[in-house]
Amino acid sequence: MIDDHRAEDDRTFTVEHFAELSDALARNRMCAPTIARWGRRLAEIFAADGRLLACGNGGSAAEAQHLTGELVGRFRDERRPLSAIALHAETSAATAILNDYGVEELFARQVRAHGRRGDVLVLLSTSGTSPNVVAAAKAAHDIGVTTWALTGPAPNPLAALCDDAIAVEAPTVATVQEMHLALVHVLCAALDAELGVTS
Repeated sequence: MIDDHRAEDDRTFTVEHFAELSDALARNRMCAPTIARWGRRLAEIFAADGRLLACGNGGSAAEAQHLTGELVGRFRDERRPLSAIALHAETSAATAILNDYGVEELFARQVRAHGRRGDVLVLLSTSGTSPNVVAAAKAAHDIGVTTWALTGPAPNPLAALCDDAIAVEAPTVATVQEMHLALVHVLCAALDAELGVTS
């Protein structure tokens, strides 16, 4: 038999989590113009045979790879594949860099290898302070790659360093990550709209 108090506690936990996420979604609606602008710019980059690079650590790495998967594959409707690379996903290169150069160079070295002037690097960090992500942004600037950041609350070093940033106002890392996933999906929708992809 299920304890009534335990069942009530379980429901409370779920309701509180969903309420926190709902509040974050409402508070961050103001980023819509930024997402629309990014969608337009991405369409221009891909039209010029450019590419998107993405990086992050832990859960942010998963979000980065989710974004590149939607671009190389598709988001909702059929379209051509788009060049996108998640910099943590090539394990042989990543582990070689970690072994030979250290964690701070993990993404920066790959940016210098794969990035070309006119490309874009999307950097995800819930704290906005991850040294290897900040180093990647600096490397991108050095070679003319545009930098966009998805971070947690501002101010933070990554948001300040990048060409453009969306700093999600949310009280927990989990909610920031969930917001980042929603923003990834909205960015893909904005891009598809610019590319004329329709259902």
